[in-house]
Amino acid sequence: MIKNNSSADFKSGFVAIAGAPNVGKSTLLNRMIGEKISITSKKPQTTRNRILGIVHRPSSQIIFIDTPGIHKAKGMLNIRIVDAAISALADADLILIMADATTSDTSSERILLNALKKQTRPVILALNKIDLVEKPVLLAIMDKWAKAYLFETIIPVSAKHGTQVEKLLETMETLLPKGPSFFPTDTITDLPERFIVAEMVRERVFRLTGQEIPYSTSVTVDSFSREKKGALVKIHATIHVEHDSQKGIIIGKNGSKLKKIGEEARKEIEQMVDSKVFLKLFVRVQKNWSKDTKALRRFGY
Repeated sequence: MIKNNSSADFKSGFVAIAGAPNVGKSTLLNRMIGEKISITSKKPQTTRNRILGIVHRPSSQIIFIDTPGIHKAKGMLNIRIVDAAISALADADLILIMADATTSDTSSERILLNALKKQTRPVILALNKIDLVEKPVLLAIMDKWAKAYLFETIIPVSAKHGTQVEKLLETMETLLPKGPSFFPTDTITDLPERFIVAEMVRERVFRLTGQEIPYSTSVTVDSFSREKKGALVKIHATIHVEHDSQKGIIIGKNGSKLKKIGEEARKEIEQMVDSKVFLKLFVRVQKNWSKDTKALRRFGY
């Protein structure tokens, strides 16, 4: 049962999740919420927008902002992505830094630590992927981070397996300010369904094209309608790429790759909307859209 959020002991607040690319921020967010709202991929910079996810606990409501990976930015798209990530820190009551225990991204970590110097909010460090490192190595990594910044605490976790995620949530709860909840208890995100659909399609593009397609791929939902009294959702979406060769890769021989992308995305979307889905995908070449200010605005950057 969720406690009456008018209680004087109830806590609520915003937590910005920040870190280098590909450290598992979206995986952790999905794990804490219990549902998939943020896409994941082995490709860096999968997350581009600030995803709002909400965890409802008996004594608190924790509202997460999942930011894009912070890195040394080159190009207009990358610069906007990193600016969005750093600006999110200023909007939070608490900052959750994530780092990969299996590898070190020195340049990204330097940018991140410099950004933290300007913050007065409490900061927690979650060291992810602890299932992949030996304890002596993990202790040495924790010591390195402890010397780099004065964190409230450092908690080793495995976002993939859920190890110590509950402890992380409990710790964040203690650092949140007292106050009423901001969202109803049945709300887990403020993102519209169309946005999540576009992200699910983009994730499938990343996962099924390997290293052949760069991250400068975007998806727009052209139409989204519920029919047959809600029993069927019809969706038309467009995958935007920058070059003709990329379009050919996504479509594949006789349309096989695009069909596979559509099939896998449709299954995930059906779970989200809890009904049958008809998904029609198109591929459009928009030359150098990642360097076009108008195109970036249209795609939400």
